[in-house]
Amino acid sequence: MSIQAKAEKSVPLLIILSIIVVLFGGLVEIVPLFFMKSTTQPIEGLKPYTALQLAGRDVYVREGCNTCHSQMIRPFRAETERYGHYSLASEFIYDRPFLWGSKRTGPDLHRVGGRYSDEWHRIHLINPRDVVPGSIMPGYPWLAENSVEGSNIAERIQTLKTLGVPYTDEDIAGAAEMLKGKTEMDAMIAYLQNLGSTIPAVR
Repeated sequence: MSIQAKAEKSVPLLIILSIIVVLFGGLVEIVPLFFMKSTTQPIEGLKPYTALQLAGRDVYVREGCNTCHSQMIRPFRAETERYGHYSLASEFIYDRPFLWGSKRTGPDLHRVGGRYSDEWHRIHLINPRDVVPGSIMPGYPWLAENSVEGSNIAERIQTLKTLGVPYTDEDIAGAAEMLKGKTEMDAMIAYLQNLGSTIPAVR
């Protein structure tokens, strides 16, 4: 009796063989990625987030922005014509965690850096309909009132350094100073203006 015939008559054997096939297929697809420079080395010009940008990223996650906006442009003409160059794995080397996402209630934001002015972002975050009349995005006016001073940003940067992000001791020492007098709005805008800026978006 062949293995196939035995597997068709034995549920435990079928399960075991299925698991082996899935594990083997997964290893074949995943393991090579660890040895490809395009997925393990940062793209030329990529820099770690500054303390202000990192604080803004924390606000971005806290407010759930990544539940409506993806940060991953797919390599399709319809996407690249609208958003710019497709996203590269080497652009996300310093991200912990990744915020790629797949749901787009709003547009993808990976190439939004430098596309609009700081003032445009400020108005948009306070009341999106002032600049995008049909927007269903809620406003975030409290960001302009909340300070980012006193956060544990130096400890966050130290942790990221431990994980391999190339921060210097000077970056850690000057982190708190960079946040002095800054609001969550300032931090969020700094983060948005950095997104995808290593490869400029199509204007």
